[in-house]
Amino acid sequence: MKKLIAAFIFLLSYGSYAQDFENIDSEEIVTSNETENINFSPVDSETFSITETFEEAADRNEIPHRTFSGLTGVENGYYIISGVFSNGKTLNKTLKKLYKKGFDSAGYILNPENDLNYVYLAYYPFGLEAVDACASNLDDTYTNDKWILEIENSVAIGGDEVDLNEEAASIENSIAPVESIAATSDFSELEKTELVQETQESEITVPAFSSDVATDISEVETPASTLSETTSKTKLLQRADHYFDKMWYAEAAELYEQALEKGDKNRSREVIQKTADAYYFNTNMEKAYQWYNVLYENYGKEMSSENIFKYAHSLKGTGKYARSKRLMRLYSKKIKDEPTTELSGNLKANESELDNILNTKKDFEIKNLAVNTEYSDFSPMFLDSNQVVFSSAKDSSFFNTRRYKWNDQPYLDLYVAKINEESNDLKNALKFSKKINTKYHEASVTFSPDNSTMYFTRNNYGKKLKRDNNGVNHLKIYKSTKVGTEWTEAVEVSFNSDNYSTGHPALSPDGKQLYFVSDMPGSLGKTDIFVVDVQEDGSFSEPRNLGPTINTEQREMFPFFNGTKLYFSSDGFTGLGGLDVYESAFDAEEGFAEVKNLGQPVNSNKDDFSYIVNEENQQGYFASNREGGKGDDDIYSFKRLIIEEVPENNNAIAGFVTEMVTGEVMPQALVQLLDENGIKLKEMETEDDGSFIFEDLNDTTKYTLKTTQDKFVDNERLVETTVNDTVKVDIAMKRLEEMIAVEDGIKKIKTEMIYFNFDKSYIRPDAAKELDKLVSVMKEFPTMVIKIESHTDSRGSKVYNEYLSDKRAKSTRDYIISQGIDASRIESAIGYGENRLLNDCDGSSPCSEADHLLNRRSEFIILNM
Repeated sequence: MKKLIAAFIFLLSYGSYAQDFENIDSEEIVTSNETENINFSPVDSETFSITETFEEAADRNEIPHRTFSGLTGVENGYYIISGVFSNGKTLNKTLKKLYKKGFDSAGYILNPENDLNYVYLAYYPFGLEAVDACASNLDDTYTNDKWILEIENSVAIGGDEVDLNEEAASIENSIAPVESIAATSDFSELEKTELVQETQESEITVPAFSSDVATDISEVETPASTLSETTSKTKLLQRADHYFDKMWYAEAAELYEQALEKGDKNRSREVIQKTADAYYFNTNMEKAYQWYNVLYENYGKEMSSENIFKYAHSLKGTGKYARSKRLMRLYSKKIKDEPTTELSGNLKANESELDNILNTKKDFEIKNLAVNTEYSDFSPMFLDSNQVVFSSAKDSSFFNTRRYKWNDQPYLDLYVAKINEESNDLKNALKFSKKINTKYHEASVTFSPDNSTMYFTRNNYGKKLKRDNNGVNHLKIYKSTKVGTEWTEAVEVSFNSDNYSTGHPALSPDGKQLYFVSDMPGSLGKTDIFVVDVQEDGSFSEPRNLGPTINTEQREMFPFFNGTKLYFSSDGFTGLGGLDVYESAFDAEEGFAEVKNLGQPVNSNKDDFSYIVNEENQQGYFASNREGGKGDDDIYSFKRLIIEEVPENNNAIAGFVTEMVTGEVMPQALVQLLDENGIKLKEMETEDDGSFIFEDLNDTTKYTLKTTQDKFVDNERLVETTVNDTVKVDIAMKRLEEMIAVEDGIKKIKTEMIYFNFDKSYIRPDAAKELDKLVSVMKEFPTMVIKIESHTDSRGSKVYNEYLSDKRAKSTRDYIISQGIDASRIESAIGYGENRLLNDCDGSSPCSEADHLLNRRSEFIILNM
């Protein structure tokens, strides 16, 4: 989950978007001075490059711009100007009109040098943001003429009278180069020390819903609402810090790396840590590991337990499990020296448990779904037995799509798709109800048993985004009911708050309990799983924390409860890296049992989450940002392979294939096992000793053994199995030339009787098999020419019998030709009726049906070899 979900999904930090429950809309408004009620299009990669200057971006987009300097009481930054006025009356009317149109942050700047008032629509602390907003016509909310006014050398961003152009003296730090550390396989001496000293940092605490793969926003040292503490930094670092605070981590990481490349003066512990964190929050574990390694080698003794935890997770994320174990031992030692909590025991790395997880039998079959996009697709939930609702950032519009600036991704919406019963894939995905999807994030849905009520997660907003005192836009759970075929406008649940986040709702099968995730007061970790009772009148009980059996000091999220088991994702238990999926059995009296990791392949060294399962068929879905996917987060289907104990089966058919005349064994003869309908079930070639065997067969079942070999007549044997026994069958193969016989001086191809039904001339299946043998002989002797004679018994009139036998002869000829024998090789096909009887059954005396059957025959006389 690298990007969006971070924001959304509980901002959960969870890896692709597992960031912070509250950071979800960080690109919309971060400082108190920014326009909070106008939805500006986020920075688009085509509007500007984060490496170009304000002037370059403005000129390239043909946006006029001016600069004023030294204005008293005006904050440094960039203002989008809509008009200039000298008359106070006109000024006031203009501002009133702008307020009515929704530009609540509009204002004006008085320039004392010319006594003119410059009316602005919006303010931005950085020029590139202003260029982007101006180029997009403020998200198409203002299409009239406008330009950008830059204010410098006035009031510093944040409120102090400071010149932001001043740069501090270089900070001389001896930083080990990344290249020399990347190849290091053993820990430094710090790993052998008994204690790890924690840095005494001055931190600004923001209520975090745990940021990304294991982070806490409280660790971000530069407050989001001010840059006054960064006056000693270069503009490049100020811009990087600003992007970091807004959770634009991809952009921040790029700028931090640019600053670090400029030399040691920028290589402070803070910059290196933020570089690593930016990659970590965006789940680029390779780069995160690289910079945490640098931080560890140079500032290891100052690293907090949180940094050590993230470093260990980045090691897992790159497959370095052995070293991650050693880091987790340091982490355990670190938290032991910190104030103890009831969860400390849960957080100690269990090395043997990790080994067990790595060696877990892979009893899942998983598949990436066709419905996935290049964006984030996650959080599937069953709507019914035929449909799944999921969250996606797929961009379905062509123009002016709103994007979440975590990494230029569209906002999350809910989609519904049908389940392909055969493949378990999702198809025909459509947007969910228009009453539910909005211009902000919607995700993580759950439905009541009768599908009349739904709960889902959304940004906290009314007419505009709502933020707490620290500028954080939290997530909330919303409820909607179905009237007819339409969902109603969603309303908040009672346990939401503007001061903390709630999300990831999951109803119990009976709809009486609602599980959810929150960082509310009373949480044991960064995000915990809670439960409330759903009362008959629709109200809720007080939230209850599921306790330390389920919740750790890290992140637990994405619960799914089926009545007997709770499935959820966490990075607080021993796992493979990032978020892993866990299960805990539930008993009404005993509560939740010990948590168990589902192992590979559901879990990987990336984020794996939002696991749901149909317990009846053990099929379901989950999401992951693992390598090999189509986008940031992909949905995978799975089928759990349940191995049932099958009673021992000793039913078999075995034997030897030999040549009929010589008795010699026949190796490499093809033996096929056919069912009663002639459908091939198995086949094998005989061994060097002519043997074959078919095992694991059904009890008391009839099979046909068909044996073939070049230059031999096909052999078919009907065999019936016996219970737990091996039926012995020896097969003698006749050479094709052995079907040629001489009777009364006449060469004939001898087949078994070609039988016809009474008064019929069509070729029966059993007759076709015999005729196929004849065809094989004729193919073996390509110059052979034959004639066909057909005969009847004496019953019926003589004239009719001649007519019927002639039809049978010609039907036989036609079949042989249809099998590839040239018509010229059959000289004639004549019926003789009852003129050539083989016995005395001429009607003068009674005869059995068997005697009459002998007279109904076809003969194949060889005229030329």
